[in-house]
Amino acid sequence: MKRTINRTLCSLLAVSGLAAVLSACAPLIVGGAVVGGMVAADRRTTGSQVEDEGIELRATNRLRENLGSRVHVNVTSFNRQVLLTGEVPTGDDRQKVEMLVAGVDNVRSVVNDLAVMPNSTLSQRSNDTYITGKVRANLVDAQDLFATAYKVVTERGVVYLMGRVTQREADRATQIVRGVNGVAKVVRVFEIISEEELRRSTLVPAEAPRNSPAPVSSPTPVPAAAPQSGVVTTPVQ
Repeated sequence: MKRTINRTLCSLLAVSGLAAVLSACAPLIVGGAVVGGMVAADRRTTGSQVEDEGIELRATNRLRENLGSRVHVNVTSFNRQVLLTGEVPTGDDRQKVEMLVAGVDNVRSVVNDLAVMPNSTLSQRSNDTYITGKVRANLVDAQDLFATAYKVVTERGVVYLMGRVTQREADRATQIVRGVNGVAKVVRVFEIISEEELRRSTLVPAEAPRNSPAPVSSPTPVPAAAPQSGVVTTPVQ
């Protein structure tokens, strides 16, 4: 038991240290939403990474100029697809935020998962920070995944995963995150690539650990309620 606790603590510290080193490349936010972005060994091109940072900066500035601090919006861009999370006071504000971000130069598409409700509290955001750390640590611990291939965003206990991953990697990461204590739901905003594309673009482990689950070819079932803006949600069981 003591050895397991020490291992988890070491993983959390290691990931926290990496996040601090990479803070200059961390996604920007409006209103203090929790965002986790690990860019080492990123599968995007360098140009795409720089462009995503520019999109986040321009979108953040545009929202600040037009809506000020009355909305709590988290802006995360991956390969020019922008994920919006957080809270806004009205449905009109929700649509206005999406319109403003969609008008930013080089934005390819917008996934709008903003909630119409009061802004999250400081304690909720602190808890989200803790959950993000645990999710990253668990991804680092997985021997059959590249943890740096994933962007992790947490909002009110909902964990959003972004990245260019294979179907196996998407399903495996979802399985891992669903097992993290405190996670209410997993929302996947992935770009699915083939195993061949992955082999061409990066080095992959020669052999997955024997105790790792077999690749799953079918996507995770979607709840009856249709997700918005193309978001595929995976509820925690």
